[in-house]
Amino acid sequence: MNYDAIIIGSGQGGNPLAYRLADLGWSVALIEKKDLGGTCINVGCTPTKTMVHRAQVAHYARNAARWGVRAPNVSVDLAKIVAQKDEVVFSFRGGQQKQVDKRANLRLHRGHACFVGLHQLKVGDDLLESEKIFIDTGGRPNIPAISGLDTVSYLTNESVMQLTTLPEHLLILGGGYIGLEFGQMFRRYGSRVTVLLTSKQIVPREDPEIATELQKALEAEGIQFLLGARTTRVENKNSAVTLTFEGPAGPSSITGSHLLIATGRSPNTNDLGLDKAGIETDKSGFIKVSGRLETNVPGVWALGDCKGGPAFTHISYNDFQIVYGNLVEGKNLTIENRQVPYCVFTDPQLGGVGMTEIEARAKGFKLKIGKCPMTYVARAIERGETAGLMKVVVDASNDHILGASILASEGGELVQILGTLMLANRPYTLLKGAVYIHPTLAEGFFSLMEDVKPVD
Repeated sequence: MNYDAIIIGSGQGGNPLAYRLADLGWSVALIEKKDLGGTCINVGCTPTKTMVHRAQVAHYARNAARWGVRAPNVSVDLAKIVAQKDEVVFSFRGGQQKQVDKRANLRLHRGHACFVGLHQLKVGDDLLESEKIFIDTGGRPNIPAISGLDTVSYLTNESVMQLTTLPEHLLILGGGYIGLEFGQMFRRYGSRVTVLLTSKQIVPREDPEIATELQKALEAEGIQFLLGARTTRVENKNSAVTLTFEGPAGPSSITGSHLLIATGRSPNTNDLGLDKAGIETDKSGFIKVSGRLETNVPGVWALGDCKGGPAFTHISYNDFQIVYGNLVEGKNLTIENRQVPYCVFTDPQLGGVGMTEIEARAKGFKLKIGKCPMTYVARAIERGETAGLMKVVVDASNDHILGASILASEGGELVQILGTLMLANRPYTLLKGAVYIHPTLAEGFFSLMEDVKPVD
């Protein structure tokens, strides 16, 4: 079967590309071996943030007395929360199926795709050919090589969301986005939570004062952190999971009822037969691409998590925008120097955009820095949610914002305001004279911008 375009994977880059090309009249094959919607809809953003929200409701209810509200006997019905999460997922997935069904020239092939030649793929018994192939196969949990891990029943970001009985003590390997979001979620549901990580700082990419403030907020809810702890062995003991680790004080161990592995992601590229088409990958299996997302093989592109870089849904969608813009609209878009906003959906949220101070210093910029603790922000005080701070990193040569980190109850929403200023290529001083709605969290930008000053 010959197509104008073949798209492998129905994630947030592949789906809109399939729809748009089909709408142009192209014959398009969309290949999916699992569920329509890819990681985001099925095991990523959609289900996770649905469950994070329920955890926030539980937190407010359990701590209602803090705000002068009586809400006794708070408990969590985890099975009902999981059912609600599944309902949202099924709804989103069904929406994708409807988009496929209404396009006669878009054919969905169910099964595993594997290259058998330069522009040839096998899906089951079907041979598919096209001069234009787009790979959007996403990623999966990276499972570390730890002695004994293969002998115990561990959880990943996918399987942990299927639990209907609350873990008594959840051990989490990894202090990045996934580990922290699930750690706070299950702590708020009522589990005891311990997070172990090899680094000496959670969210290691962030500036130290941001990570420290987030850790303090999570510890205040009862989450235990073991930093600088290198796990050396995992084993079952009396129907529990015991981790042996090397820490700052030497060898030690900890036992919990459940173990969640949150140590990064690996690309779904190892079984695609990329070698049959001569498509190059790096040592970790990520597909190598140019700034235009083209592989080394003409007529083959890679989008989303399988190509490496920031593993965010909004980046996958922007990959689609770049590929479609270049291929159809005659643009010359690239991923080079694109601005990447992101958010860790803890509470407080950690929203970020652009460079951290550490990254800016490493690139040799002369800097101005501004900071504003959330204890200075009227809206945060009124809500009784003053954990966190705002930080902005400015290029001292032209007063343009290089990056920002906002740790606040709506940090992900707030940081996008600064991201817009960066996109407009305007100096931070534009916000010094702005009029902010009172009382809003964004009003904190007034104090933040007033604090900007040169640093050594």
